[in-house]
Amino acid sequence: MSERHPHGPNRRSLLRGAAVAGAATALSPLVGLSPARAATTSGIYTIRYDKARQQTILGLGFEIQSDSIGSGNNGLPDLVSGVPFDLTPSERTRFYRQMLKGGRSDRGFRYCRLAMGLYYRGLDPSRKLMRGRYAGQTELLAEMIEQADIEGTSVEYWSPAPGWKSNKSFIGGRLASFSDADLAAFGDALVADLDHLTAGGIPVSMWGLQNEPRFSTTYSSCVYTPDQYVAAFKAAASRIRARYPDVMITADSLDGWSGKIGQALRPDATALSYVDAWTYHRVGANSNDQLHGDFTSGAAGKPVLNNEFEYLDDRTTDWRCINTAQSIMNWMVFQDAPIWFWLHALKPTTNAESPGYSLGFWRPPHDKDFSRLPDLPAGHWTWNPQNWNAVAGFVKYMPWDSVRYMVDESTRLEGQRIMAWKTPAGKPVFAITNRAKHHSFTYTIDTQATASFEGHRYGPRTNDQRLAPKTGPKLTLTLPPLSIEFWVGTL
Repeated sequence: MSERHPHGPNRRSLLRGAAVAGAATALSPLVGLSPARAATTSGIYTIRYDKARQQTILGLGFEIQSDSIGSGNNGLPDLVSGVPFDLTPSERTRFYRQMLKGGRSDRGFRYCRLAMGLYYRGLDPSRKLMRGRYAGQTELLAEMIEQADIEGTSVEYWSPAPGWKSNKSFIGGRLASFSDADLAAFGDALVADLDHLTAGGIPVSMWGLQNEPRFSTTYSSCVYTPDQYVAAFKAAASRIRARYPDVMITADSLDGWSGKIGQALRPDATALSYVDAWTYHRVGANSNDQLHGDFTSGAAGKPVLNNEFEYLDDRTTDWRCINTAQSIMNWMVFQDAPIWFWLHALKPTTNAESPGYSLGFWRPPHDKDFSRLPDLPAGHWTWNPQNWNAVAGFVKYMPWDSVRYMVDESTRLEGQRIMAWKTPAGKPVFAITNRAKHHSFTYTIDTQATASFEGHRYGPRTNDQRLAPKTGPKLTLTLPPLSIEFWVGTL
């Protein structure tokens, strides 16, 4: 597996390089420019392929619901239900090829977020080690990763195994003990969990101690004070680093360096040495937050990234489709994020939260209510277009390890964004958006490339619509309301 999916030292060196570049150039594409005060219908842009590269974009990630959760995120049912398990064999293959590979012939999504203690919550007899909860769960996840050509998992705990917790449950509670001896044993157990996954054919690319560590929820969770988090993190991360030196270690999976836990990690030199990247949850947020906000000044030279994005009110909209695309772009352009995660690839037709959380839906075999998606048979899946179409173009046209370049903008606009990169093969590509609901927007772009560019349009109900090719270096492109376009140059 490691030969097919080269990562490790090369990937971590790229991550470090991205952080160094980001510290120097986080807002450099727009230095001296001020936000527009009124809506405009056109702008002038220059893609600076003549400038040194800004960062290497490692790729995109998704989360997989491989076990059940109660509708509305309420509780952990005994019911065995998840993907790929519930899908028919042909639907599994279609899921791997069409969504996870993004319709590419090689590789689409790079990372799969694996929710330990939630969607991977089986236990050994001691109740201190994680295992698959039902027969075939581990094998199906390994098959998915292999067939979808995913580099590896982002392993993160929603709850550690109940044997380590004060309430002996996945839901709520804290670690039962923070003594040195118990934390050492706890860290050894988390290493053993990774050993179990990798032995089962599930490679690990990233690791995090705890999802949203300051929240207690009606599903799997574990609360840490800042001091408790630092102590547990040092005990576990030191052992993860020793056993898996190429795995990217992240913190704190909610507030990054900005929150109380991050502020407790930063002055602790030992703890900070294990942090490879800071992870944020800005779920469903307006993409303007990344355009105007500061997620990098306290990062201590380490990259920042969003490792969860979805909409929490059980719905999505046409405007949100474009906002999601702009979230990807603005995290990368303004915060130099090398990775971006959507929450779930597929969510079940049975769960209220599914429309806002998913790129697609599947019907579990136990769902007999065909008032929702009446044409979707049991064991099959379909798209959630307003979410999928926001992400699909990046999966398809931004290969792993693409390199982002600067763009000079006549005016910084919140509703119209641009990002440019070159693929590892050297193809120039750029993405542009129009988040306006009622007016078109015209981009006049100097690409500094005489290549012919092929256009591909996306939107709430549009997926990879072919546009007439145009030849650079100067292009004039008019986007209709609520649309995203990718322009891919020839070599």
